[in-house]
Amino acid sequence: MANNTWQTHLKAQGAMIENDSVVHFSDSASELQATASANVLCDLSHLGLLELKGADAATFLQGQVTNDVKLLTGHNAHFTGYCSPKGRLLAIFLAFALADHLHLQLPRSLVEAIAKRLRMYVLRSKVEIKDVSNEIVRFGINGLEAASILASSLGKIPSQDFELLTLENCTVLRLPTIASHSRFEIFASTENAIALWSALSKHCQPVGKACWDWLDIQAGIPEVYPATQEQFVPQMLNLDALNAINYKKGCYTGQEIVARTHYLGTVKRRTFLAHIAGDASPKAGDKLLDAQGNEAGQIVRVSPDLEGGFLTLAELRLEAQASGQIRWGNVPLNFETLPYEVE
Repeated sequence: MANNTWQTHLKAQGAMIENDSVVHFSDSASELQATASANVLCDLSHLGLLELKGADAATFLQGQVTNDVKLLTGHNAHFTGYCSPKGRLLAIFLAFALADHLHLQLPRSLVEAIAKRLRMYVLRSKVEIKDVSNEIVRFGINGLEAASILASSLGKIPSQDFELLTLENCTVLRLPTIASHSRFEIFASTENAIALWSALSKHCQPVGKACWDWLDIQAGIPEVYPATQEQFVPQMLNLDALNAINYKKGCYTGQEIVARTHYLGTVKRRTFLAHIAGDASPKAGDKLLDAQGNEAGQIVRVSPDLEGGFLTLAELRLEAQASGQIRWGNVPLNFETLPYEVE
């Protein structure tokens, strides 16, 4: 069930909402242009949020995910993978600790199934897993002046990527973004979120979900969706390059496969940034072909791009990508540069 009060507020600002996601506020193309060149606000209701609490919550989660839960101090966040016993990703979490609870952000489409799976492994541990997607409102701000705009409203903001700062009326997380811009996610009660959105919207243009997806893709941040669950070992989606895998933390579900891939140097597939021209939209899970028509990989994540066509993260066999002749159907992929290095 959606947060009706929050959705009513967004609709009053002109939001077109479908399946709990803001499609746009006016025109999707102009909103994307604003995202690239100005300051924007984006509702993040398309993302879900799980809360884990209880005396054994940290110990329990430590045995489930690829990153070190002990590194979450309440002042930071990190990405982490959640794998099957075969080391295949079921989800990617943006994880952080807040108010003595652990939180996991992931696509809303996965929340129910992932919560159910996690609860299966709680057994006698003192852990409660709750979907708080509608209790904690989340929205983002990005832009050339986003930092100064946010600081003028809040007084203090995080200065480093993945720094988490809790204030009287909200919690703020700084995220990686495109050059010269700054990007933040805000977590707040519905009442405080409405007040903050109203203040910030005087200086920022509201935009739809696709704009936030575009920013994530530009930052090289992958995602797992229902269509792509159990398709990837974490390194295939560059989770090691995103510091989302800790090889010293000890055992977790799928750890043997993930560690073997790392220590034996057998990463033969990686995720790349690319543009796909045309009006037909690719979708996550779509197959990609090499020059000979053989399967080379698949679409991980996609959004509309600035000059038309689509920006995508594409998981590919290394030798196929090196040939530079990858296509989606009959449309070639034009590769761009990721903002981080992969081995």
